[in-house]
Amino acid sequence: MIDDLYSARILSLAANLPHSGRLAAPQGTAERVAKLCGSKAIVDVALDDAGRISDFAQAVKACALGQAAAGVVGESIIGATAHEIAEARDAMLAMLKSGGEGPAGRFEGLRVLKQVADYPARHASTMVALEATLDAVNQALEKHHSDTRTRLAGAA
Repeated sequence: MIDDLYSARILSLAANLPHSGRLAAPQGTAERVAKLCGSKAIVDVALDDAGRISDFAQAVKACALGQAAAGVVGESIIGATAHEIAEARDAMLAMLKSGGEGPAGRFEGLRVLKQVADYPARHASTMVALEATLDAVNQALEKHHSDTRTRLAGAA
């Protein structure tokens, strides 16, 4: 039964992690760790003027399921907004915990992990990359808003 969980698609995603590494000058950085298994994702982002991800890097040390989720995120992330990432996170949690269909649109590829719902001990590892990405984007947005407030205050 658990062999079904590790499909060829999941193993392929896990083996080919897009945007692996770190950014030289990120606007936002975040780390998430799944306490039960130790899966970890560190994500760096840079945003364009519209708040969309323009550059992205991830350093992920996780099980095949966590790596696969990070693979989907890496394939789909450039151009994404915080809102899209939050929607994907919420849909992913609903898929894992309450039978939801999973993310739609840009992050629909995460549905490949639907069978993980039957393995609660694996839920956290499948979420680390997406949650770290959202944290990094929110950090970058907050820094941008803070910098804008500082510039406006200096101009007054």
